[in-house]
Formats: sequence, structure tokens, C-alpha cells
Amino acid sequence: MPEVVTFETPALGDRSYLVHDGAKAVVVDPQRDIGRFLAAAESRRVQITHVLETHIHNDYVTGGLALAGQVGAAYVVAASEDVSFERTGVADSDQIVAGSLTVTALHTPGHTPGHMSFALSEDGRGPFAVFTGGSMLYGAVGRTDLVSAELTEMLTRAQYRSVRRLAELPDEAAVYPTHGFGSFCSATPTTGTSATIGSQRSANIALRSDEDDFVKDVIGGLTAYPRYYAHMGPANRRGPRAPDLAPPAQVEPAELRRRIDAGEWIVDLRQRKAFARAHVAGTVSIEIGDPFSTYLGWTLPWGVPLTLVGDSPAQVAEAQVQLTRIGIDRLAGAATGPVQALTADGKVSSYPVTDFGGLAAEWSRRGLVILDVRRPDEWQAGHLVPAVHIPFWELADRVAEVPPGEVWVYCASGIRAAIGASILDSAGREVVHIDDDWERAARLGLPVTA
Repeated sequence: MPEVVTFETPALGDRSYLVHDGAKAVVVDPQRDIGRFLAAAESRRVQITHVLETHIHNDYVTGGLALAGQVGAAYVVAASEDVSFERTGVADSDQIVAGSLTVTALHTPGHTPGHMSFALSEDGRGPFAVFTGGSMLYGAVGRTDLVSAELTEMLTRAQYRSVRRLAELPDEAAVYPTHGFGSFCSATPTTGTSATIGSQRSANIALRSDEDDFVKDVIGGLTAYPRYYAHMGPANRRGPRAPDLAPPAQVEPAELRRRIDAGEWIVDLRQRKAFARAHVAGTVSIEIGDPFSTYLGWTLPWGVPLTLVGDSPAQVAEAQVQLTRIGIDRLAGAATGPVQALTADGKVSSYPVTDFGGLAAEWSRRGLVILDVRRPDEWQAGHLVPAVHIPFWELADRVAEVPPGEVWVYCASGIRAAIGASILDSAGREVVHIDDDWERAARLGLPVTA
């Protein structure tokens, strides 16, 4: 039986795959950091003959072209896609042979118009796996509003039919989606971490609904998605090359201050509570971790110079890898080391951190401003009664809308609240960062309303 090797990218909520028969291999939807695919192929002593893209991705910059070029593989992309590079174009029902593996292309529009799924079989037997990209997810489907608002309903109906077509495959065929593991490319919440076609018959929203109900539920469930998505499709159509991960130039304290004063974006990678205790005034807190690239790409105005601040060069290097996945290849520089050593005058800024219990204790104090920086759908589902709502990615442009007073900033976990608090702090506002789980607010008796 062929081996399917799964590559998790928790930072973006996606998966990539390598499938091999012991000699030949195909890779499906590779992320930009292609070294892990090369290492997996080398350790198994298999040759990558084909790199398959299920669709032109909207949530990350692909590593497919770079990987195919490095190993001399065919780069397989839907023939209907308008791209600026040479590829092996495939249409519905086309087949590709890689050793004992046969790949059958299935046109499954919905997530995008040209979306392809790939069914894999071996030695003429029925498909043992299908790689569904952004079509059939675990219990859900890929969102259908990333191409254009005008096409959303049409693509949603196409998505319904595509998932039902995939359901015609054998029950035992394993389902391997690209999205649905935290990715904002999922239209509705997913369930589980593995599935077969048979299990999806009762679990998938497209197989439990009639078409009109499906369209209503999917479109009704669509929420805000990261702003950087708008730049991923064009980048992938141009044909992204391998990223340059050379260390960025080190920035001295005086130059760091000049950049801050000039309005450039300086992002501090350190843990959010450490940032609150001491940071260079004017920097923004987006701590390194799984959500880092998503939240930075969502917050940062596209194309502006970006300088990173971190504890060490290794921390900056980790951030670089994540950022290349969303197309941020060039850093303006980096500054690493103790915060006190990064300031031109040795002075640092700080602000307090508390939780919802701390807010409850101060609730009756006059002059408190409560700021909710979550997504609009989260706000609509329930929020603190007196709160002002400005999503974290809009806050830098809307600071003037925050009422005067001490601003207590919350989100669902504390990460986005840290971004919001640091943006307000850099604007000279007095802030308190609420670093807590949203569910605790109601349990503590704070007034929550829908």
C-alpha cells in the first residue's frame, strides 16, 4: 500500500502531502518551506516526479513551482488557470502516472472556479485516496467567497455539486483536504482529523442538506478573513520562486527609533506578557507562535517596511519562515537582544496585564473604556455590554474613534488583545491588556449580550 506522508502547517491551518509507492512520489499543495518535502523524499529514497496543486491558493504562497524546479518534477496545475509560468495543465478526468500510482484529476469547482481534486489509485485498483484541497473538508467545505462577491452564490452551488461528485468515490477512499485545520479557508467549522468518503456521507454538510439549505448555511456562516489573502492569488499566478531566508540586517537602537518615528512597522515577537512588562515604545506586539503569520498579515498594511524585534536571531529566523509562507520575503531589518539594549536612551515602555477577574473588580470605576477587538461575527455572538468594537486589524487607522480614558482591551484569548493594546500604547493611550479566555467573562458575572 502506498504511504501518505502528511505535513502539518498549524500556523495557517493547512496540510500538504507526499505520496509514494517506494520509488516514485507526488507532492500535493506544498507550502513555501520546501526543505521538509525534500527531506521526506530523501529519507524514503523516493523520487518526486509530480507536484500537484489543487487550486490557486488564497491563503498562502505556494512552494510548488520552486519544488518542482528543484527536483525536475512536472508541475501540475489546472489547464483552465491563467498563470505566468510553464506547467503541466490538466482537465477533468486526465490521468498522470507516477510509478505504480495513477492520479486522476477531478474538476471540483467551488472554492475556486478551476479547483481540482486528485484521486489516487495503484496498479489499476479503485482509488485508495482523494486529495480534496478546498472542496470536501472534514464535515465542511472550503469557503466560496474568496474570488468575488458576485461569484459567491454560483461557486457555493458548484461546491455542493462537487462534494456530491466526490461522494461517488469508493467508501474506503481516504479523504485528504488541504484546508480545515484552523484555516480561514473553511466555510464552516470542521470536525475530526481524518476521514473516508464513507464517513463523510453522514458528516459533511454538503451531503446532509439539500442544495438551497446548503447555500444558505454556507453563505450565512462566512466570516471575516485575513486581509493578506487578497495578495496570495496574484502571487501564485505569477509563479513564486524559492524564498531568500538570509538573515536580515541588524538595526541599531538609533535607527530603530528613527523608523518608529517615521511611521514604519516594528513588530516585537516576544511573548505578549513579556512585551507588556517592557518594550521599545512604538512597537507592536505580535508574539511568535502558530497564529503569528496570520495575525501579522491581517494587521500589517501590505507592502510597508517591516522590522522585527526579538530575543534572538533564531526567533527572527522562525518568524521569517512563517512570513515567507504569506509572501513577505523582504524584511527591512531586525533588532535582537534585551529590550533595554534596543532603546537609544535605555528607557522602555510598559502597560498592565490583567484578566476578566481584574476587570470585574474594577467594573464600577468611572472612566473605563472597554474595547473589543474580535471579528464582527464574534462580537455579534456576544460581547460586553458597554464595549466599543473595533476589529484589531482596523485599529491602527481608527485609534481616534476610541473614547478618551483608560482602555481595557479584550479578545477571545489574549493574543489579538495584545496587538490592540500595543497599537493603542504606541499611539500614546493608557491601556490595560486583558489576557484571558472570553468564556470566563460571563462566568464571572460580567454583562454579556448578543
